[in-house]
Amino acid sequence: MKAYVFPGQGAQFVGMGKELYDNSELGKELFEKANDILGYRITDIMFEGTPEELKQTKVTQPAIFLHSVILAKVAGADFKPEMVAGHSLGEFSALVAADALSFEDGLKLVLTRAMAMQKACEKQPSTMAAVLGLEDNIVEEVCESIDGIVVAANYNCPGQLVISGEVEAIDKACEILTEKGARRALKLPVGGAFHSPLMAPAKEELQAGIEAAEIKSPICPIYQNVAAIAETDPAKIKENLINQLTGAVKWTQTMHSMIEDGAAEVIEVGPGKVLQGLFKKVDRQFPTSSLEV
Repeated sequence: MKAYVFPGQGAQFVGMGKELYDNSELGKELFEKANDILGYRITDIMFEGTPEELKQTKVTQPAIFLHSVILAKVAGADFKPEMVAGHSLGEFSALVAADALSFEDGLKLVLTRAMAMQKACEKQPSTMAAVLGLEDNIVEEVCESIDGIVVAANYNCPGQLVISGEVEAIDKACEILTEKGARRALKLPVGGAFHSPLMAPAKEELQAGIEAAEIKSPICPIYQNVAAIAETDPAKIKENLINQLTGAVKWTQTMHSMIEDGAAEVIEVGPGKVLQGLFKKVDRQFPTSSLEV
């Protein structure tokens, strides 16, 4: 079975999507529609902006979403998913590519999400840190033992877990995790504590948008971040999507579920090859590629 996966924040680069715009009528039409919906020319920043401009959450998230979704749409009949998943933001791309959510609604939700996350980040100093080389349960136990908010946020692959929370709590966790034998416990250059309780204000804002959006049954099962199992029920998809901002990204569990459910190859749709690399960490021989059009 073919599994298609969609990257999240961090995969952006200047020039992303330009070939799709230049070489496809449909691609150009969808990018221009996005410019209209957003009220500014995001294509100018994507194609010719600076890395700094592209790094702003309110730009990055719509940019990665657009690159991924338009790539899938332009592929046309060549895009035949039997299962899909997206890492964090990528879950929105996956839902649009799998026809569960319209292009317009998907983009509006991603914009709402980006702005709400930016606001939540400004409310309280918070951050994230990557922990390498420790068992998940050890990281979870350390997080639970600390005074203050710090949680396991991104289960990226075996031996790589990102924690998220208040700055002081993260510093303390990094110190203890290093003592416990972590190969690295390194703070990340992010604007805030994504996928933690500190995103509660953003979750409330996004929830209204998700509840108002029409979500249909996808053309194939989607493996969502908070559940990491196959889902096709629109009501459950909405619920999982709402809980995603404050819940953990269970990507390690998602990869195992997809492989157990029959995924024979994984195709990454969007900028970069991060997710292919994570699948290789689960099984070095697992066939991975990028969607090309």
